[in-house]
Amino acid sequence: MAAPLKTRERIIQASLELFNSQGERSVTTNHIAEYLRISPGNLYYHFSNKQAIIAELFIRYESDVDGFLRLPEGREPSIADKNFYLESLLEAMWRYRFLHRDLEHLLDNDPSLAERYQLFSERCLQGAQTIYQGFCDAGILVMTALQIEALTLNSWIILTSWVRFLCTSQHKSGDLSEEMLRRGIYQVLALEVGLIAPAARAEIEALHQTYYVPLEALV
Repeated sequence: MAAPLKTRERIIQASLELFNSQGERSVTTNHIAEYLRISPGNLYYHFSNKQAIIAELFIRYESDVDGFLRLPEGREPSIADKNFYLESLLEAMWRYRFLHRDLEHLLDNDPSLAERYQLFSERCLQGAQTIYQGFCDAGILVMTALQIEALTLNSWIILTSWVRFLCTSQHKSGDLSEEMLRRGIYQVLALEVGLIAPAARAEIEALHQTYYVPLEALV
């Protein structure tokens, strides 16, 4: 039998669940304490305020993304690796969807988080460019350096704004589904259509279809 979670970890997990389901702005530390049936004082013993909880959740999100956004060691990336990157992105976006929904608000309210996020975004853009270059070297995509740069930036814009798009398309945070986020991945893949190497086209296009969700399912 697994050991019971310590209070600090319970606070983190409960906060993530509540932020995702209700939206970060609607959840207070009192709500979190009540949800866990602990006193507010017990919560404040572990976290001085809600911003400290959000900062911890961002660190975990950041660590997850940093852990997979890199080229495989000792070999060129494959189409199987491409699927791994996409599934990992989808999982991270879904697990921490409140960050994507309320990003501007969160960064405006916490300068240290804003600074950390800027560094994170720079790493992501650099890592994604390296990965796209790897797919070019492996003969999967065909792009110039300028095309890689543009594709990376456009992909980042889509991925970081997709949850907010869904939330402003007649969906509240609690109505979101993982399938709706899959369409966001598909939108990124759609940017690559004219850049696929002929030898990889059939396999890549089949991969693209696994992320397709009809538009009417989103609005």
